[in-house]
Amino acid sequence: MTKVRRALISVSDKAGIIDLAKGLEELGIEIISTGGTAQLLKSAEVKVKLISEVTGFPEILEGRVKTLHPLIFGGILAKRGDPLHQQEIKEQAIEPLDLVVVNLYPFLETISRKEVELAEALENIDIGGPSLLRAAAKNYPDVAVVIDPQDYPLILAELGKNQGEISLATREQLATKVFEHTSFYDGVIAHYLRKKLLKEPATFPPTLNLVGKKVLDLRYGENPHQTASFYREMLVEEANLGEAEQLGGKELSFNNLVDLGAALEIVKDFEEPTAVLVKHTNPCGLASASTIEEAYQKAYQGDPLSAYGSIIGLNRIVGTRLANLIKESTFVEAILAPDFEEEALNSLRLKKNCRLIKVGDLSRRDRQLKEFKKIPGGFLVQDRDSKEITLKDLKVVTHREPTPEELEELLFAWRVVKQVKSNAIVLTKNKQTVGIGAGQMSRVDAVKIAIMKAEGRAQGSYLASDAFFPFRDGVEGAAKAGVKAIIQPGGSIRDEEVIETANAHQVAMVFTGIRCFKH
Repeated sequence: MTKVRRALISVSDKAGIIDLAKGLEELGIEIISTGGTAQLLKSAEVKVKLISEVTGFPEILEGRVKTLHPLIFGGILAKRGDPLHQQEIKEQAIEPLDLVVVNLYPFLETISRKEVELAEALENIDIGGPSLLRAAAKNYPDVAVVIDPQDYPLILAELGKNQGEISLATREQLATKVFEHTSFYDGVIAHYLRKKLLKEPATFPPTLNLVGKKVLDLRYGENPHQTASFYREMLVEEANLGEAEQLGGKELSFNNLVDLGAALEIVKDFEEPTAVLVKHTNPCGLASASTIEEAYQKAYQGDPLSAYGSIIGLNRIVGTRLANLIKESTFVEAILAPDFEEEALNSLRLKKNCRLIKVGDLSRRDRQLKEFKKIPGGFLVQDRDSKEITLKDLKVVTHREPTPEELEELLFAWRVVKQVKSNAIVLTKNKQTVGIGAGQMSRVDAVKIAIMKAEGRAQGSYLASDAFFPFRDGVEGAAKAGVKAIIQPGGSIRDEEVIETANAHQVAMVFTGIRCFKH
């Protein structure tokens, strides 16, 4: 147990600090404090000794230097059971500090304001605070350290119960919390400065800091026997789920969030009014049209059977008419959109099990964002697949050349297939998916599934393949089903056979020159 006789208090967030200080004073604990905190405590009639009275040195440089002094850090870092340490602090007239209560300048809150200047951000990088916290946390066997105002009542309760002592178990928990927080704090600063100061920031820096803050604990993970939580990635400059607002429906699940993420990434990629229905991260129906209402109807008709229990993603605001169409269609888990009109929101809230997710402006793009995949023992990090294929990228390889209208449809099909788990085949008509074969181990099976899902609508459709056809069989099956034109990367050693098959069936084919695997 650590007997607390002297405490250092220096906080930016003043919430609850007066009650804590009064509680410490009642327990006979001496309080040392810095400028603004000391002034607040004195105004509340709490007896406080200024840090400058302890160090004999004034706060300088507009408060940039106030606690960085051997009389402070010696009092924190001295080991209580080490005779040498005790002899040295006695010789230097250093008094031990047993409790350190510190929280940091609001750097994240400061840079979250759009108008903030770099100079203001720099002033909100705390130096003394992290140093005090790290020193106290390092010496947790002898010193208690508190960073979170929510812990103040727990500390007072334990001090009162144990005659002014704090248990080792509590000190261990508090020290761990400190290092987690200071790591997060430094990660946010590094992330911000990398963007602000480096003209050509390293695409893949030598060290990787994942900077996230817990949003909520989830009911369970992918399955009920797995525990899970959701963390928000910090400083993302585009629409994202971490900053999304839930406007209705029951709590989100792990699988909801995974599918919502897929839906969001899909609708961001389309400029026309576009709707998608997602199941297990794959689109089961996607369409673009002149209105969002028409786009939703076409997307739903793409595969009404699979639409049951899906996630709907939309790239336009949801109005009353669209809300009514959705209510008339089928059961859906969630609806994601830039926003919802009030009347539409009130109508959809009647479906209590349907989560309503507002993500805001979809036009913003954060070009520095990376994609992460966890594998045993490490992380894989890559650029996002933001490569846009345009008409000038296409190479016609068959005798029949696609018409301008067909080329536009093929580009739409390509934009869809890049969002489907590989091996992927997509069939479209009039900017509407009619058949999707996703996540198959062989490409010819993906073709067969897409044709099967089309239920006769493959006739006159357009096919996109996320990678080359290794054999002629996939093209043969597509042609027999009535596919008019194909877009694919090309690059197979059997490209000539594949092209000959397309020519034999008068199917137009274009190569993109790149693949779009999505594992």
